[in-house]
Amino acid sequence: MKTKSLTIRLSERRRNKLYLYAAEKDKTITALIEDWIDSLKLKEEKDTTG
Repeated sequence: MKTKSLTIRLSERRRNKLYLYAAEKDKTITALIEDWIDSLKLKEEKDTTG
């Protein structure tokens, strides 16, 4: 898999919170963001049975 980098701007408070959360969950920041992205539902992926 070819990877790309992404730069974001966060306040120091949010950055610290993110690093603390990652340490608490024993995950990398990358893993947290990938998990969050994978949890997003796109229109095409939504269940249309209901």
